[in-house]
Amino acid sequence: MIGSKFGFAGQNQPYSVNSSIDAINRRIGNLSNKLIPVRVVDVILDETHPNFKELGEWNSIGTIKYELINFLPEETANTKIAKPLLANTKTFPLKNEIVFLIAFPNTNSLGNLTDDEIFYYLNVISLWNHPHHNAYPNPLNGNNISASQRKDYKSIGDGNFRRVGDKDVTDKSTEINLNSTNNSGGKFVERTNIHPILPFTGDNIFEGRFGNSIRLGSTVRSKSQYQNNWSTTGQEGDPITIIRNGQPLNSSDEGWLPTVENINSDLSSIYVTSTQRIPINASSTNYTGIRNEYIPVFPQSYNLSQVVLNSGRLLLNSTTDSILLSSKKVIALSAIEDIGLSSRGNISLSSKGVRLGGSEANESLIMGDSFVAQFNVLLDSLSLLCEALTTEPALKSTPLIAVGLSNTIKAVKNVSNSFTSKISKTL
Repeated sequence: MIGSKFGFAGQNQPYSVNSSIDAINRRIGNLSNKLIPVRVVDVILDETHPNFKELGEWNSIGTIKYELINFLPEETANTKIAKPLLANTKTFPLKNEIVFLIAFPNTNSLGNLTDDEIFYYLNVISLWNHPHHNAYPNPLNGNNISASQRKDYKSIGDGNFRRVGDKDVTDKSTEINLNSTNNSGGKFVERTNIHPILPFTGDNIFEGRFGNSIRLGSTVRSKSQYQNNWSTTGQEGDPITIIRNGQPLNSSDEGWLPTVENINSDLSSIYVTSTQRIPINASSTNYTGIRNEYIPVFPQSYNLSQVVLNSGRLLLNSTTDSILLSSKKVIALSAIEDIGLSSRGNISLSSKGVRLGGSEANESLIMGDSFVAQFNVLLDSLSLLCEALTTEPALKSTPLIAVGLSNTIKAVKNVSNSFTSKISKTL
């Protein structure tokens, strides 16, 4: 075993030792035949696919069946398969989308110079330059394409975008078959109102098919009619990250037109800023519980680094430990309706000053237990006085008054324990 190589060195050993120059040149010459555009006809996405077991069970997820472009289906009846090229980034195609295939050695050829290769596919080719889908059915398969579809698909040859729902299409929709017959992974429904995100200089944008996106962008000012609303402050090039899930509900059906994120109309958003001012319409900015000198900058005016979350509802949930809120300045809780605090344990407030009713509250609270104890002493003293007055014969009306006062004192003492809260406590 002396001189044996492992890892990449071991894999390169057969090529460096056994390969001839002719073999290397032959491989280089064959590269032109190994990058092939094909049309997807089926995708394995779950265990319901009929070829799930025979193609490797869960290892088959993402495997496609394909046909060669511009051939009649019967000419490529022996449909072949290809696997995803990338293991960590999953962007599986839809039926009728175009992908590039590239040949790589099969696992059976590990460490050997062999022609045993399989095809892997790259991401979907941006045929329509649109995130929703980029499908293009076989134009030679005329039985499955209507006249309006032919016109729509032919326009790509003239450099046009595919415009589902265009004005000259009478049914307002040019349907493409995007789902395989077995419905592995569920059904993809084409929508006409999915708008691509408009890029600005230097952006890295990741778009889903359904109006969800991640923009790694910056403060940038352009002359386009589609202006972003986060570049009114700071310097060009200041970073911003925007995660958006869902377009505005009133998005138009002109899905070929671009859009720019809007925190007030997108369904859910996370903005991570540096110097940008985000024009968010906060639901409540009632800060009357905070003293004037500590009232924070209103949300739409702040232009320093911050994280902004906006959605129809926000839920923070901890399953094994705590939720910790910590602030250098103030923590403001503001709501149009109620704010409720509830716990199976204690709710404790620890501060040099606790004000109820508003930040300017200045009336002192009574120490309930101490007050009731002293109040009972007073009542006992009054009770003794009443007993003395009832036996004083010189005061004709006093005994009657004393009896009435004594009864009142007894009634007050009977309920004095209810004067103090059994839940709320103070130091």
